[in-house]
Amino acid sequence: MSEEKKENTRFEDRLQSVQELIARIEGGKLSLEDSVKEYERGMKTLAELDRELADMTRRLTVLQEGKEQELTDENV
Repeated sequence: MSEEKKENTRFEDRLQSVQELIARIEGGKLSLEDSVKEYERGMKTLAELDRELADMTRRLTVLQEGKEQELTDENV
């Protein structure tokens, strides 16, 4: 997926596409080769989503720590 397209696609939409991909694989109508290609595509997308989720978690942690620091500074 291109960087521009990835930026324009919501996290939730990409997660949904992986769920749909899993359903196609489990449906048993794909050839073995197509199943493996879809599996590879799904794993790549999941890795990207995992990195994004980790980044968002770090950002939230920084924001939360900043708020806690503000509260501590106000109490001084």
